[in-house]
Amino acid sequence: MYEESEKSGSEGGSRIDISRPHSARIWNYLLGGKDNYAIDRVAGDKVVEVYPGMRDVTRQSRQMLTRVVSYLAGEAGIRQFLDIGTGLPTANNTHEVAQSTAPDSRIVYVDNDPLVLVHAQALLTSTPEGKCDYLEADVRDPETILREAARTLDFSQPVALMLMGIMGLVTDEQKPKAVVDHLLSALPSGSYLALYDGSDADPAYVEAIARHNANSGAVPYTPRSIEQIAHYFDGLELLEPGVVSVERWRPQPNPWGEPVKVSCAGGLARKP
Repeated sequence: MYEESEKSGSEGGSRIDISRPHSARIWNYLLGGKDNYAIDRVAGDKVVEVYPGMRDVTRQSRQMLTRVVSYLAGEAGIRQFLDIGTGLPTANNTHEVAQSTAPDSRIVYVDNDPLVLVHAQALLTSTPEGKCDYLEADVRDPETILREAARTLDFSQPVALMLMGIMGLVTDEQKPKAVVDHLLSALPSGSYLALYDGSDADPAYVEAIARHNANSGAVPYTPRSIEQIAHYFDGLELLEPGVVSVERWRPQPNPWGEPVKVSCAGGLARKP
């Protein structure tokens, strides 16, 4: 856990802004990580006060990511991953899951928080057969992402585009569907879109996010309906079970019974 003396910006340089919370660091805190600041913990605690299920959202969505990547690297045979909105390294990161099945997998991580990139470069180490690269860029700038990612990924071969929990940070005015379409347009047939985001199915969750947006100073987050989230997959071949709450996406048997239902939904689809 970072000490307040680091406000000088010694970690990653003065470009790290800890005067306001950041979604990646809040998420890290809610997952039980230590790569966050007091301002992030305060913001996370305020969300949990209003919506105690927020920690379940973070955990269940992370587990969906693991299941998605396991499928892509295994049954689907994907060897390239473009993971935008990476967040801070935790357990079962994309490259760890992919390379445990296919050591030659290549992964490009993208985030707009310098702290994320500092830690990614230190902790997200590739197998000798594969590669990990890291870009500091914003999802709202798909052209830059595609240009820089092409240094590591071969866009003539299938790529898994992963937008896990990031599109809620793109407002309706910023045209999130157009952003996704722009990214997909650069990928060949046989590529995949993996995406989940906070849904508006639970009014308590929506209220918690509204309070967070109004009071935290962080980039606002927009929960959307299941139908709106499903719209991202238009024109793609949606895999079973479709767009569902993350805990229902191909759940694996566990000794604790059914996972708790959360207000976060997503799916996986193939580009024809």
